[in-house]
Amino acid sequence: MSTNKTSPVMDLALVAVFAALIAAFSLAPAVPLPGNAVPITLQTLAVALTAMIIGPWRGAAATLLYLVVGFAGLPVFAQGASTIAVLARPSAGYLISFPIYAIVVGLLARYALRRTNWKRPALLVVAGLVGSFLVVHPLGILGMARNIPIALDRALVADIAFWPGDLVKTVVAALIATAVHKAFPALAARRRVSATSTQAA
Repeated sequence: MSTNKTSPVMDLALVAVFAALIAAFSLAPAVPLPGNAVPITLQTLAVALTAMIIGPWRGAAATLLYLVVGFAGLPVFAQGASTIAVLARPSAGYLISFPIYAIVVGLLARYALRRTNWKRPALLVVAGLVGSFLVVHPLGILGMARNIPIALDRALVADIAFWPGDLVKTVVAALIATAVHKAFPALAARRRVSATSTQAA
């Protein structure tokens, strides 16, 4: 049996730290887009980074903690918003996509983290983009269509404006995550060790 299993205390600490990280990124000044009801923010960068570094389940827990804190009234959402009133805003779909996005990116990132060469950051970028286009953008489009309200085709056109920025943010998240895992390989190694120890038990 291995004694290197992840500590529950460490898990809770990581969840809390990364929830705070998402909040900090969310409070960075938003960039408005002409004719678009939803501004560009750093929230998706923070969520992708969280999932790439601490994995799918802790990453989802961090995003859920972030959402709960914001729904409870602390102004941690973009542009200082708070409470469940944000669910009536055009950006609501993007916001509620974050826990699912973290799970998808975190699961795909596990494969990328088995690589130690140039493929690791490239695969992390792919993980982030797959999660973004499978989860974030579809829910964001539905949120705009419902809450503005506008037709789905117009919501899709509005969402396309975020694609170039999402690519840049995903690349940045992948490069930072690669550097973090290089400096702290135990973050990825723990998951592999835990899996093998479970099989051997």
